[in-house]
Amino acid sequence: MTLRRIEAAFHAHREALRDRLFGALMLALLLATFLFYPADALLARYDFLTLAAIAIQIAMLAFGLENWEEARVIAVFHLVGTVMEIFKVAMGSWIYPEAGEALLVIAGVPLFSGFMYAAVGSYIARVWRLFDFRFDRFPPLWLQGLLALAVYVNFFTHHFTIDMRLGLFAASALIYGPCVIWFRPDRAHRCMPLLLAAILTALFIWFAENIGTFARAWTYPGQDVSWHMVSLAKLGSWYLLMIISFVLVAAVHRASAARLRPRA
Repeated sequence: MTLRRIEAAFHAHREALRDRLFGALMLALLLATFLFYPADALLARYDFLTLAAIAIQIAMLAFGLENWEEARVIAVFHLVGTVMEIFKVAMGSWIYPEAGEALLVIAGVPLFSGFMYAAVGSYIARVWRLFDFRFDRFPPLWLQGLLALAVYVNFFTHHFTIDMRLGLFAASALIYGPCVIWFRPDRAHRCMPLLLAAILTALFIWFAENIGTFARAWTYPGQDVSWHMVSLAKLGSWYLLMIISFVLVAAVHRASAARLRPRA
């Protein structure tokens, strides 16, 4: 391997680490505060996590690890996620067991929860830019927007009417199935079916969610007495959430089918 290739590989691994920085730091904080945070601290654990998340976000902007365009995506996703969190907690889908001890809470939802959603948006926005995403057969953005809207609405309405999840899975396969994503981890672009990329990312988030519930940042019904792994059925929810994240980032990047496949 030539020196240039070694340097390119090192650069790619360094950028990959930076891409996951926000989410990794938040997971580390969830675990660290679960294991070591003083029970008699004046500042509630959830409030500390919220302030820490804000500090991380400010530092990433200050040191150029994120730009303001990406920050806008994160802010929108924070808002979208927080609204859904308030509804889901009210419906009993999950709870924040220490919410009663914290001040930075809305309707039983600590404000750091929105940053956990924002971590997903942050990751997608950064890898899009750093790995120079390009696409074959990229679906029209308006069509993706309709799908993302339907996904978001279904997260609410399935509590009262028919769950359209299976139909949304099928629609996403039809819309994104032909699409291929090209990314550049080093000197050359490589490709992967976009659906596969979404599934792999959803799997990564599912693993992270297990860490979050183990640290009692939030808990699902049945995890109050003893912790157990989150059901694999949640992979479907995270996959659908990925669609919302992807469309928000695509809207900012003005992605379109005009972005052609790069030369080999």
